[in-house]
Amino acid sequence: QVQLVESGGGLVQAGGSLRLSCTASGRTFSNMGWFRQAPGKEREFVAAISRSGGATDYADSVRGRFTISRDNAKNTMYLQMNSLKVEDTTVYYCATTPSSLRGPYNYWGQGTQVTVSS
Repeated sequence: QVQLVESGGGLVQAGGSLRLSCTASGRTFSNMGWFRQAPGKEREFVAAISRSGGATDYADSVRGRFTISRDNAKNTMYLQMNSLKVEDTTVYYCATTPSSLRGPYNYWGQGTQVTVSS
């Protein structure tokens, strides 16, 4: 059974930073990614990283501000979010995929709320 647990969300002022973590358990994981979804909106791809960490992919909306990384020894993936904007406010989810960086993704965490105030 795969389990993904996100942490690190919270309230921050615009221009500030947060680091999200996603700890995985249950089996060996391959590519992993971050998504976000606001109420009433479609889920949006944020970033993804390969199993080795050698390949990454970002949505245009976060490229240059967010950095994805992973520590396989700790079974943990991170999302360093800098220069946060009010429009980054939403719930962030981590996920894993046996496929390409863009998915499809088949295991999901429960989400962590990020709120950016103006």
